[in-house]
Amino acid sequence: MPNRGLSLAACGVTGLLAGAALMPAVHASIVMGPVLGAIYGLLFALVFSNRAIDRGSGFLWGISYALLLWLAVITGAQVIAANLSPGTFQTNRDNFPDLVAYLVCIGMPLGLVLGTLGARRNRAALAPLKHVRAIIGGGLAGLVGGWVFGQWMGQAQLYPTIAGLIGSTSPMAGESLHFLFSALIGASFGLLFQRDLRGYGSSMAWGMAYGVFWWFLGPLTIMPLWSGKPIDWSYTHASELFGLLIGHIIYGQIVGLLYAIVDRLCVRFLTETDPIRREPEGPGVNFILSVRWGGLAGLAGGLLYALVLAATSSLREIGGIVGGTSAGAGLFVHLCISVLMGISYGILFRREAPNLASGIAWGMVYGLIGWFAGPLTLFPLFAGRTGIWTPAQAEAQFPAMVGHLIYGAVAAAAFWFFERRHDEWLLLDPRIAAREERLRRPVGTAAPALWLFVLGMGVLLPILLA
Repeated sequence: MPNRGLSLAACGVTGLLAGAALMPAVHASIVMGPVLGAIYGLLFALVFSNRAIDRGSGFLWGISYALLLWLAVITGAQVIAANLSPGTFQTNRDNFPDLVAYLVCIGMPLGLVLGTLGARRNRAALAPLKHVRAIIGGGLAGLVGGWVFGQWMGQAQLYPTIAGLIGSTSPMAGESLHFLFSALIGASFGLLFQRDLRGYGSSMAWGMAYGVFWWFLGPLTIMPLWSGKPIDWSYTHASELFGLLIGHIIYGQIVGLLYAIVDRLCVRFLTETDPIRREPEGPGVNFILSVRWGGLAGLAGGLLYALVLAATSSLREIGGIVGGTSAGAGLFVHLCISVLMGISYGILFRREAPNLASGIAWGMVYGLIGWFAGPLTLFPLFAGRTGIWTPAQAEAQFPAMVGHLIYGAVAAAAFWFFERRHDEWLLLDPRIAAREERLRRPVGTAAPALWLFVLGMGVLLPILLA
């Protein structure tokens, strides 16, 4: 009970202060600001005090909670008002400043405060946080992700703008700052989420969520404040920064994947080298099984996705990747890509889904990751197009987003059935069953918050900004 009381008090005060910070940004009144913020804080503590077990999980639950609040309080209230008074409904684009404010001023501080209290309360049960491993692994991953992101930033000539933060116009100074920020964000990613990152694919999703949030916090908030300019959270200004949003998403995916690889190598070499911890099936067998199941699952998802491509007459365009002009060539290329994506899903998301529902959720997240990485990034580059990461490009690829979500759900469901059927015999041995249980992501982690934030923002932001 004292812990619950402390959580309520801390989140209530945090919400009160956050609500006061909202007032100048979104022109909130004394009621809509501090009072409502305090209510938000108390409600967050009541609902999520047992979920926010450390800072990373608290952060994710906080920003997901802020997204839900925005949908329910801002959008929902206007829908009700429109029904009562026809002609008064505002679009969600008009409410975009409130979305940024809820995430930055409500979700982030509430999540970090409650997560900090949860880490203190659960420190005996939590795995120890390896700070050096998190900082080095995250920093290296951030530098690589920053280099990829920087290729687009150099073409868009954004380095002089970043250099303006220190009173310079030198592209070299801007590039140096960009890499410094990339390393710091990567290191903070490791410190926040080291305990949550179990597999390569889920780590990519965690990185994508972190990259999306940093777009709200960095270009939309910190940079204008640092430069002494007024904050502009309007959707028109956000649409101008759409390329930076996609860049942050790609950066986050790379950071998540590379951090998971570096962290797993450290664990393998330093803590899992003794024979007692040896797996019942070697890495080669696990790799072959993941490839086989993932390829079949990807084929199943690709066949269903092909219906979307046929309905939108996109098969000929896909065939152009290999110089073909017929729908048959496009279907062949599409199925090959589907199989490869399924294989990559099998390798990246093995043991992530404890049940079918979570498997479908991971699949949809992976489909969305593929949409940002494929139709919005790699396909235009392979076709030799310029001007990628634009709102117009995203609008033209909306049907592909729907197809990727369908593909991911079907492929992940098929993979889950293959994996479950194979693992049934492993669970007959109590020793192997205990190890499998330890390797699988347990129910009750922050994964649902991740699914909500990534799928919600990944679908909503391109629609609002394009």
